[in-house]
Amino acid sequence: MSFYSLKLRLYYFLRTRTTVRVVRWSLRILLLVFIMDTGYLIGIWPDWSLYQAGPVQQSNFIRQYIFEQYKHPKWPDLSWQQKPISKISRHMIRALIVAEDARFYSHSGIDMEALQAAMESNLSEKRLVYGGSTISQQTVKNIFLSSSRNPLRKWHELLLTIGMERHLTKKRILELYLNVAEFGRGIYGVEAAARYYWGKSAARLSPRQAIELAATLPAPVRHNPATRTRFFKNRVKKISRYF
Repeated sequence: MSFYSLKLRLYYFLRTRTTVRVVRWSLRILLLVFIMDTGYLIGIWPDWSLYQAGPVQQSNFIRQYIFEQYKHPKWPDLSWQQKPISKISRHMIRALIVAEDARFYSHSGIDMEALQAAMESNLSEKRLVYGGSTISQQTVKNIFLSSSRNPLRKWHELLLTIGMERHLTKKRILELYLNVAEFGRGIYGVEAAARYYWGKSAARLSPRQAIELAATLPAPVRHNPATRTRFFKNRVKKISRYF
């Protein structure tokens, strides 16, 4: 056997050993991450009976706003008022479903058709424009999670959404979302939004006002009934076609 052949065999042997070592360590790290993430999920997993009825608790987003407000003195004080769904305009409920999740009553928390459409739109735009999240997913994100887009957060959102859909009715999920969704800087819940923009209760919202609030949801701080940006006006028109 020539010296070159021996050297070549040694090279492939060492490379194979290195590859095996890397694979082993990668699997160990993945297993460790899985164990830690499982422990985290067990720690944050809700007692769903506390969310099935009764007053709506402050969401994680609301608590975060209260915390961040100390760093931003110019931000307005928190505006949040609870309102049972029976006292929210039916126009608002309809506008919300039209704008955010047309198949809300037919899916089990995850809308695969909407996800596929969002992926296709994002690929055509070559940037992240649409998320494809359902009302259930947005409710989970608002109440329990954060606005982070990292893969683990999305994974937690998926599992929590499945859990919520199994334990809560569609009506209750809508009630929760309508009470915690952001409609402007520091404005949370449809009751606070209706009083802020029009000085009336959510029970008295007109179809047009309901549509405008629904149009606010994708980016409420920038696009809302007060700023009336081009994006906001276009979204109002789009929702109005199906209303």
